[in-house]
Amino acid sequence: MKLTMYGIKDRAAWEEAGIALPGYDVEAVSARAKEAPVWVHFGIGNIFRIFIGGIADGLLEEGVLDRGITCVETFDYDVVDKIYEPYDNLGLSVILHGDGTRECKVLGSLAEAVKAQSSNEAQWKRLKEIFSSSSLQMVSFTITEKGYALQKADGTWFPFVEADIKNGPDKAAGAMAVLVAMLYERYKAGKYPIALVSMDNCSQNGAKLRESVLTMTEEWKKAGFVDEGFVNYVSNEKVVAFPWTMIDKITPRPSEQIAADLEKLGVEDMQPVITGKKTYIAPFVNAEKPQYLVIEDSFPNGRPALEKGFGVYMADRNTVNLSERMKVTVCLNPVHSATGPLGVVLGYDLFAHMLNTNEDMMKMARMVAYDEGLPVVADPGILSPQAFVDELFNDRFPNEYLGDTNLRLAVDVSQMVGIRFGETVKAYVAKFGDASGLTAIPLGIAGWLRYMLGVDDEGNKFELAPDPMNEELQEQFKDIVVGKPETFKDQLKPILSNERLFFTDLYKDGVGEKIEHMFREMIAGPGAVKATIHKYVH
Repeated sequence: MKLTMYGIKDRAAWEEAGIALPGYDVEAVSARAKEAPVWVHFGIGNIFRIFIGGIADGLLEEGVLDRGITCVETFDYDVVDKIYEPYDNLGLSVILHGDGTRECKVLGSLAEAVKAQSSNEAQWKRLKEIFSSSSLQMVSFTITEKGYALQKADGTWFPFVEADIKNGPDKAAGAMAVLVAMLYERYKAGKYPIALVSMDNCSQNGAKLRESVLTMTEEWKKAGFVDEGFVNYVSNEKVVAFPWTMIDKITPRPSEQIAADLEKLGVEDMQPVITGKKTYIAPFVNAEKPQYLVIEDSFPNGRPALEKGFGVYMADRNTVNLSERMKVTVCLNPVHSATGPLGVVLGYDLFAHMLNTNEDMMKMARMVAYDEGLPVVADPGILSPQAFVDELFNDRFPNEYLGDTNLRLAVDVSQMVGIRFGETVKAYVAKFGDASGLTAIPLGIAGWLRYMLGVDDEGNKFELAPDPMNEELQEQFKDIVVGKPETFKDQLKPILSNERLFFTDLYKDGVGEKIEHMFREMIAGPGAVKATIHKYVH
């Protein structure tokens, strides 16, 4: 069985393998999207395919949507060549339940795949046609938080952004420049309204996207590439809206085991690929069942019936913000960042296996969420923080079939410690005067810094997960030797007092010294990390 338009004509074979097929006419919904696009998406990797593509697939099945999504790749064109084209834009969704059962379905909601490559004349022309369509209602984005960034930490432009500013719309390369170039086409075609919907996992994502779009627009106006009328068009939120969202679905990299199992069932060519740009992707996507997508209902050109999608909630901006803060600062992400790096140090590959078999790590995870997070969380109303955390610990975190690794959870932690730990510290200071009552969160911060030494609890070296601060921190820690606590002096001071990192000075908040003390205990020698965790969770 081949995952192609021709291959899925053999319905009996797929059904016998237990794989559901689209109940709608895939060719017809694709043709409609090509003729009059309604929904475009930038960043067409794993989470997009299974979550956003899955929502559209559900709406198509219900008959409340009549065309697919136009898929645009701005970063890694291999994804189009290796994962979309050979499979006729079909995807295979594999939902992994905690009892080991799997739910497989072919998704036919991805209508066409376009490379946002200005040097590719045919693709660039197609992109302009899409954005000039008055039918287009929304563009959604999963391009990662880094995809919106125009400036380095020191405030200077990234080199590719500098080139985009200088070269103008016709030679746009970065995602933000491509988007603004296409908005300019839309403006020239008729000043049509549109909603630009960031679905990336970062706070106030709509505001981030808007700021980057307006910045690029201003720079191009200064350089004479666009006119004042275009600036006014993009700046008017009644015409070009930037709704905020909260997104949540644990979507690990494609599993080799699942690829092998699918091939055993008779589905051909399922092997994952790693592209030249280090995208881990396969013709299938594996993820958990639970999902949440809270969207600010601000769509100047109308919108699909998104609220009928599984796990989708339409709300106002404040509710979206509270939902996002609930997840990112309290319930889910702090648990990942506090325990994932420590899991690497303790030698656990899988996050769920660690929580299921190590009582101390489970206790620490529960302390982060229940004991330290929930007392200061604001209730968004549409989702209950208590119920959200209960579902995490009862169903989501223990699911070993997800295969989520501690090393994945350790990626880019330096970019997240502010939102995931700093915000709770600040909430404690606001409520109690200082944050000295916290234990598990300081333990998580100490654990992350201990992980940064690149030495496990047995004294063996390991390779750190990618993080923009790896080199800088390893340089600061170069004199610290595990087993020689006297080599630790004041190397943590510049980190724990860094408000750019933590959004606050942890010493002023009453937890800096506590973190130093925990860190010192963790470098005492072999087994010290395990012993330190045990001491503080009991």
